[in-house]
Amino acid sequence: MLVEKKERIIMGIDPGTAIMGYGVILEKGNKIELINMGIVKMGHLDDHFLKLQLIFEKTIGLIEAYKPDVLAIEAPFYGKNIQVMLKLGRAQGIAMAAALSRNISVTEYAPRKIKQSITGKGTASKEQVAAMLQRLLKFNEAPEFLDATDGLAVAVCHSFQRIATTSNSKSYSGWEAFAQDNKKRVKG
Repeated sequence: MLVEKKERIIMGIDPGTAIMGYGVILEKGNKIELINMGIVKMGHLDDHFLKLQLIFEKTIGLIEAYKPDVLAIEAPFYGKNIQVMLKLGRAQGIAMAAALSRNISVTEYAPRKIKQSITGKGTASKEQVAAMLQRLLKFNEAPEFLDATDGLAVAVCHSFQRIATTSNSKSYSGWEAFAQDNKKRVKG
């Protein structure tokens, strides 16, 4: 029988190549508390690979600062511009690799699933998600960028999914588990 911890720290990340949003919550039983949220700006960097390096370094820094038990991350949405999708996928992959390199389990959620779990509506706006999070976590300060509340929303979504597991999310306990489940994607 698996015994769940009474408390856990969940870090949520909204990956991006211009701005990466993050949120960290403490889950105590059925209650959640805001620890921190913020953004990492990368717009000043022209080189895509330098942006990826910064995403990795900042994600490692956040992991070291907050010591999360799990990382929840937003999956790239399906857009028409394949180059944007590729860059977002790389940003997401780098953040996931940072967590996996520290043996932090990773769970991915679709944007619609995150909005649905926070607001009850999968088509909610970023502003509606932010307003609901303000009420839920009792904070007044409006973040400078909605990317911060987007990252926070991923963490809260993960907390809400603890009981109800879905087929739209996939968790890995480390690099070995990911590699085992994705043999065709990993080159030996």
